[in-house]
Amino acid sequence: LEPASVTKVMTLLLVMEAVDDGRLHYEDCLSASEHAASMGGSQVYLKAGEQMSVEDLLKAVCMASGNDAAVCLAEGVAGSEEAFVERMNAKAAELGMEDTHFLNCTGLPAAGHVTSAYDIALMSRALILNHPDIRKFTTLWMDSLRGGTFQLANTNKLIRFYDGATGLKTGSTDSALYCLSATAERDG
Repeated sequence: LEPASVTKVMTLLLVMEAVDDGRLHYEDCLSASEHAASMGGSQVYLKAGEQMSVEDLLKAVCMASGNDAAVCLAEGVAGSEEAFVERMNAKAAELGMEDTHFLNCTGLPAAGHVTSAYDIALMSRALILNHPDIRKFTTLWMDSLRGGTFQLANTNKLIRFYDGATGLKTGSTDSALYCLSATAERDG
């Protein structure tokens, strides 16, 4: 089925790999391309040429599901969204995600962009266990960007109301309907 923005679990996994191996740093500033700025759906309204830190872009993806921020990060890792999507599909194969084919890094509707609940679990587990730093972003309930002028509220209401919630990603489109990958930890 279509995963909507739960797709971004894989985007975040590849970005966190780049952070953890030193190809990207939280304080690095990435410049939004025309392509990134053109994304519809959920966004943080990046303007072409606007610079934002990797840390703030991660907040934008994890909290507000910013499609523009996801594309900006993808381009920062791989040079283009197309090259990044190739890496997403390679990582999916590496993780044994046999029901998955990605066509973009956002989850915006595209014919043939599909996955399964099992495959979502595989990539979610890889992200939350191998990159525990992601919780710095996925557990935030409220925050802001651009020096406090742009408010963020997490789309994942479990973060506020479910004991031990650690993430992970919501998504919804008219065709995918409501999607969720949820993670929590209690007593270790």
